[in-house]
Amino acid sequence: MIESRRNETVKAIRRLRRRQGDEALLEGPHLVSEALAAGLSLGSVLVTPAFAASPAGRDLGRRLARAPVEVSEAVLAELADADSPRGAIAVARLPRPRAGGVAAEGLHLYLDGLQDPGNLGAVARVAEAFSTVALWLGEGCAHPNHPRALRASAGSLLRLPAFRGATVENLGRALAGRGARWIGLEAHGGGPLPRRSPAGTLVVALGAEGRGLSPEVTQRLDERWTIPLATPVESLNVAVAAGIVLHALRSPGVRRGASSA
Repeated sequence: MIESRRNETVKAIRRLRRRQGDEALLEGPHLVSEALAAGLSLGSVLVTPAFAASPAGRDLGRRLARAPVEVSEAVLAELADADSPRGAIAVARLPRPRAGGVAAEGLHLYLDGLQDPGNLGAVARVAEAFSTVALWLGEGCAHPNHPRALRASAGSLLRLPAFRGATVENLGRALAGRGARWIGLEAHGGGPLPRRSPAGTLVVALGAEGRGLSPEVTQRLDERWTIPLATPVESLNVAVAAGIVLHALRSPGVRRGASSA
C-alpha cells in the first residue's frame, strides 16, 4: 500500500492536476464507473483499503483491466480536489480538440467565458440531458478536464464532445451550409422564450453570470431571449438558465418549426 507522498505514482498525479491537459483525474467511484461504461481506457486507479474491501470496490476491481493500487486515506485525500473522494480516483485520457472541422446538425451550446468549472460541468450535464450535439468553449472558459467540472457533470463530460478555443468565426465555418441560427440568452432586454421553436440547426449562446455575452457573440445573434423572473431576482445560475431554455427547445409541446398547441 502506498503511504508516502513521495511515491512516483502520487507525484505524477499531483503534476497532472496542475497541468490540466489531455489526461484528467476522475474522483470518486461514480466517475470511474462512468468512464468504464463509456469505454474509456484508464491509467492509474488508486483506491483505499476500505473501499477495495467494500462490495462497490470489489465490483469496480472486477471491471478493471488490471488491479487498482491501494493507497492510504491521507494520500488519496491529498491528491483529490473533492473534500471526499469516496475511496477511489483514476487517471483517464480525455483529449479535448480545438474547435474546427465540420459540425453535425442539431442543437449546439456555445459557452462564452464561463470560468467556473462547477458551472461548466453542470451545464454539460443539462446539455446532455436535452440531446445537445456538442459544447463549444470560447476563450476564457474553464478547462473541461478540471476535476470540479468532471464531478459536476456526473459523467456527461466523459461522453459529450467539448471543443476548446471556439470563436464565432470557427463555429460558423464548422456549421457552414447548415443555416444555423444563433440564439443568445441574456439576463435583460431580450424577447420571451418563444411558443414556436426555431427549426433546423441552432446555436444557443450562454455567457458568464457577471459579464454576460461578449460583443463578438452579441453581434452574431439572430435572436436574444430573456427568461422572465419575479422581482427582486436579478438573474439565474447559468446551468439553471440553460436547463430552462434547452427544455423549452426540446419540449414535446413545442415542436421544432411548428406552432405549439
